Amino acid sequence: MTVVVVGAGISGLACARELVDAGIPARIVERSQQVGGRLASEWLGGRWVDTGAAYLTADDPAFLGRLQTWRIDGLARPWTDTLRGQQGAATLRWAAPGGLRSLAVDLARELEISLNTEISALPSAVEAVVLAMPGPEAQRIVDMPAAAEQVWSPVVTAILTYARRAWKDFDGAFVNDHPVLATVCDDGARRGDRAPVLVAHSTGAFAESTTDPGPAMAKAVGELLEIGDEPAVTIRRWPYASPRAGHGLFARHGNVYLCGDAFGKPRVQTAWLSGRAAARAIISEH
Repeated sequence: MTVVVVGAGISGLACARELVDAGIPARIVERSQQVGGRLASEWLGGRWVDTGAAYLTADDPAFLGRLQTWRIDGLARPWTDTLRGQQGAATLRWAAPGGLRSLAVDLARELEISLNTEISALPSAVEAVVLAMPGPEAQRIVDMPAAAEQVWSPVVTAILTYARRAWKDFDGAFVNDHPVLATVCDDGARRGDRAPVLVAHSTGAFAESTTDPGPAMAKAVGELLEIGDEPAVTIRRWPYASPRAGHGLFARHGNVYLCGDAFGKPRVQTAWLSGRAAARAIISEH
């Protein structure tokens, strides 16, 4: 049998990796020019900057094992268990020295992946198709009830590069009840090189309401951290960034499977577990 996985984010990569390791041929089709999806990092100013997900957390034994393997390989490291404004028990957050996308690149090793390939209809002559993507994007390919039920919010990422570190040391912060900001992370602390770079994520409402988010986000970060310096601002938009938590591990409609971080608490671990669960369902049946 052959399985086509549409989407090379961590969910699609985890799915294909599980299938191939079980001896089932699988190929990934990805519309962008690189793997990773929202596990995104970019080479900006001579260093890697995380522009999608801010960090990884793990409370599932299998995913924690995956993180430990990345740690042994030098790809991931424990970062912090304290962010300003966090609520509830302390949670260990993981970062990646080479950017979080390096973890996706590691998962993609030796997999068959077609980049820069747009899919507008279900592939034919295959036994199963896995749509590893947000429900609204899956709906463009197939009419699937589980995809139609998903609700997503956009997020704007602002990468703020300063001439110097002009703020008190911190790792990151949840900015509770703020009209513009949801989180701010010190990317120099996250990467471990103390570069004067902050990465801020907007609220969904702000992302929906503005066409020029850079100045407002830079101003809000400056006020929050009492920074008088003006940064260079780079903006990245994520139209489907924050899903409303769903149920189950994945969805199925005939021979079409839908997986991703909308199946549970939205985070990288959820996406990885969802893709793996979809693969195991296919393996069990075939």
